[in-house]
Amino acid sequence: MRNFIVLFVIILASCQGQEEEDHAHDEAGGHITAVEEIPTVDHTVWTGKTELFVEFPALVVGKSSRFAAHVTVLEKHQPVREGKMTVSLIKGDKGIRNTVDAPDSPGIFKPALVPTEAGIYQLVFEIETPSLKDRVVVDQVTVFASLDEATASLGTEEADDGSITFLKEQAWKMDFQTNAAIQKEIYETIPTSGVWKVSPSDYETLIATTSGRVTFKSESLTEGSSVKKGQILMVVSSSGLTSGNLTAEIQRAKIVLDQATAEFERKQKLFESKIVPRAELEQVEQKYLVAKSTYETLNSGYSTGGKQVSVPFNGYVKAIGVNNGAFVEQGASLVTITSHKTSLLEVQVSPLYARELQHLQDLHYRPSSDKWSSLKETGGSILSVGKEVESDKPLLSIYAEINDVVEMPEGSFTEVKLAVGEPRVAVVIPESALLEDYGNYSVIVELSGESFERRQVTIGRKNGLEVEILSGLALGEMVVSTGAYQVKMASMSGQAPAHGHEH
Repeated sequence: MRNFIVLFVIILASCQGQEEEDHAHDEAGGHITAVEEIPTVDHTVWTGKTELFVEFPALVVGKSSRFAAHVTVLEKHQPVREGKMTVSLIKGDKGIRNTVDAPDSPGIFKPALVPTEAGIYQLVFEIETPSLKDRVVVDQVTVFASLDEATASLGTEEADDGSITFLKEQAWKMDFQTNAAIQKEIYETIPTSGVWKVSPSDYETLIATTSGRVTFKSESLTEGSSVKKGQILMVVSSSGLTSGNLTAEIQRAKIVLDQATAEFERKQKLFESKIVPRAELEQVEQKYLVAKSTYETLNSGYSTGGKQVSVPFNGYVKAIGVNNGAFVEQGASLVTITSHKTSLLEVQVSPLYARELQHLQDLHYRPSSDKWSSLKETGGSILSVGKEVESDKPLLSIYAEINDVVEMPEGSFTEVKLAVGEPRVAVVIPESALLEDYGNYSVIVELSGESFERRQVTIGRKNGLEVEILSGLALGEMVVSTGAYQVKMASMSGQAPAHGHEH
């Protein structure tokens, strides 16, 4: 038992020594520095592909500084899980570098450098993974001549600036996204709704080309089922009927065609021998062509069981107009097929906006429950804008052709915002970034990789996708567009979360 206690004490002392050696966060979210109290430095840089948040002990000549480089892929805000990183410390045309072949943990690379000369340097991080390559540059990085100089310049205590601590490991484990405030044109919008419909050019009704009894060839033929081009859906059979019997009509048409063919071939030889005039040949040829057309029309799609009803294109069954086993007359509607290649959106607007609709510029809609799209961005078009109303139709109708993947079922409603008037160039952010409290708006601004603040903003125009920021946010600042509520709750907890990794 005594030996076990001694062994436990040795292991505990080893763990504590490792914790002191590594840079970590304490339970209050503050940094735990090494025994030598080396000041820490952090930088956050965004590129078009990634976000780099790097923490490291101040660079001092002759001392090793290990970097904790957090690399986030901006799209879907996920950590880099594989690949290598090279860090370079460059001054003029000279420098030192170090490469690590894999992250130490998901999203975190830990290369180290030992500077040899004091001065102002450029710190370069090169990231290479199977799916992306990126180069991140941190300018004006100081290498100090001594630890005392670094301490005098940077200090050892971290100032509490009142920001919200939200760790990268937390963000990586949840649905989280950041976006930069950008400058673009934004329109005044009219909020309304629309109904999804199928474009008339995208569906076709198949009719009975003969009278007879309908037999379904597919056991699972229901509305909404998918069908393939050439697939046989039904057969219309007139077998056993005393009148309008297609089989008998085809046989008669074949006999007439055979006779007309023989007569035409005989007259053609006589014409070539100059025995009969051209007029007589043309008369026989006309009878032959009529007999041929009649036979081919009757025989088209005919099988032993009857007249086949086949699908003209890939698509879905929109409607079935007949029951299995029912008798139908020639020309009756059997089934309607739709391709859903193009969707039609019918939007209804109050006549009070008739003047604004004269300057309709764009239309924003929801192709699915969790997404907004723009007519201009997807290549759709406005087909018509209503000019009149009636007592039973008091609203103006707008029809738009949607060139987009629409996941909403036909006949369902969707939110719509109509962009009207002249555009205004403004600072905009995703509308999902807004937090609202009793009519007041705020956003969560990312100050650095793990530091955020809640900031009041004044908003202007909205278009369903984005919102204009009139004040409170500068161009280029990063806001949390997904997960802002979780960061807000972290600010209300009164305690910064413990860090999930050692540095």
